[in-house]
Amino acid sequence: MPEHPEHHLLGPYIRRFLLEHVVADRNLSRNTQRSYRDGIRVLLRFMTDRHRIDPADLTVEHVTADVVRDFLQHLEQERKNTAATLNQRVTVIHSLFRFVGRHVPELVEHASQLQAVPLRRVDHPTLPYLEKAELDALLATPDRRRRLGQRDYALLLFLYNTGARADEAAQLTRGALELGRPASVRILGKECHAYCTSLRRRGKTTGTHAGQQACALAFSVADVLPVVRRGIGVGLCTDAHGAGRIAPMSEPWAA
Repeated sequence: MPEHPEHHLLGPYIRRFLLEHVVADRNLSRNTQRSYRDGIRVLLRFMTDRHRIDPADLTVEHVTADVVRDFLQHLEQERKNTAATLNQRVTVIHSLFRFVGRHVPELVEHASQLQAVPLRRVDHPTLPYLEKAELDALLATPDRRRRLGQRDYALLLFLYNTGARADEAAQLTRGALELGRPASVRILGKECHAYCTSLRRRGKTTGTHAGQQACALAFSVADVLPVVRRGIGVGLCTDAHGAGRIAPMSEPWAA
């Protein structure tokens, strides 16, 4: 349908925002790209269900500050989203309409009204850590006499030693591991930042050397993804169950 002279269809700006701004201009990570896409998808679904506006007919002017506040209330009360998730949705809306305002000067005021919608306050709890006895119990869980047990042991040890996120470990391949002297691993982190972590032995401790065979087994793409997605039977293996709570030692142990 033709665009009303006083209204601006939002669809073309969403497309340009996701393809030009998020991917081409800022080169954000794949996870961030998906986060922006999913945030906009939830907003479009809300506008369809609550306001009966088809995404193809949605205009910039339809999305007001009051609509965004209603949207956040819906997420909090009906979808039971946390404050952190609400803030992520608000950040996406802020970024999208900042992009719109830069390209259409007459929409700058409208974009500014949306950017005035505040983020929620989030209290960040102190992250707990594992005592040595707890770490010993965790590392003793995999049956290292079996092939999958060797993989799980090496993966758990790697997560502890490096402090890597589960999704970062899931993207590793054997080519990222340098098992010579000194041993190291190259990890691609958030915002496309790559960093290299040294893997050093530290005497006879729980962090005994897992060996090249176990490392190669743990970080082949076919083997590591099922572990990260399903877990191995103990609750601290994946981000969904709290892997980020396992604090690494200040000096890495061998992996």
